[in-house]
Amino acid sequence: MASGLKITTRNARFQQWQALLTNRTKRQQAGEFLVHGVRPISMAVEQGWPVRALLYPDGRRLSRWGRDLLDRVSADRVAMAPDLLRELAGKQEESAELLAVVATPDDRLERIRTRPDLLVVVFDRPTAPGNIGTLVRSADAFGAAGVVITGHAADPYDPKSVRASTGSLFAIPVVRLASHREVLDWVVELRRRSVGVTVVGTDEHGEVDLAAHDLTGPTIVVVGNETRGLSAAWRHSCDRMLRIPITGTASSLNAAAAATVVLYEAARQRSRWRS
Repeated sequence: MASGLKITTRNARFQQWQALLTNRTKRQQAGEFLVHGVRPISMAVEQGWPVRALLYPDGRRLSRWGRDLLDRVSADRVAMAPDLLRELAGKQEESAELLAVVATPDDRLERIRTRPDLLVVVFDRPTAPGNIGTLVRSADAFGAAGVVITGHAADPYDPKSVRASTGSLFAIPVVRLASHREVLDWVVELRRRSVGVTVVGTDEHGEVDLAAHDLTGPTIVVVGNETRGLSAAWRHSCDRMLRIPITGTASSLNAAAAATVVLYEAARQRSRWRS
């Protein structure tokens, strides 16, 4: 039976959770992050993510969803003063019903399931957490097996990223790696196992239009930093650089938008190939 706690002041445990909102180092040290919202919390539970604590407003009646979650999830149950809970949830006008403290998974490429139609997105040094969450949401929507974040980058477990993913963060593996070399070593291993994966990058000056490139086979799509694009190391490592034809006055697409276009095209080609 999960333990029942009550927090009415900004005690040490409250401050620990509060730090998870803004302090990436604290999130990494604690190995946990905060999640709020019906769909994200439900997705975390359905996908089997370890929930360490469920926080709810003390003295307030919960919805059927909230009561059911408290009954069936094995986690610390914490009755918290409503104003403190609202502070953690970042909601100023409406009351948060539940807030979950969820454990972060290991950053291992083995979490990404290898399959004949492997499709993985690599986001190189993203600076905006919201863009990571948006890209993860698109990757989930169009059937990608996982997302890899490389280099000095924003945190996929930042509240802005978690919120932007609308729960997709819990549906597909998101792996953080220090360098592109770790991805390339993985590519070598996949090819050794007869998985003929192709690594493609996106750039407005790419050598071939997106729709003209075959994306039906195992593919790793690399998307660059929002302002500087792909690093030189990634450019040299890609098998092919693809361009997305655009019109109008815009010189380029937002990184997450560009990834979404590539993912859609891959899904379109694969759907036609299967039919």
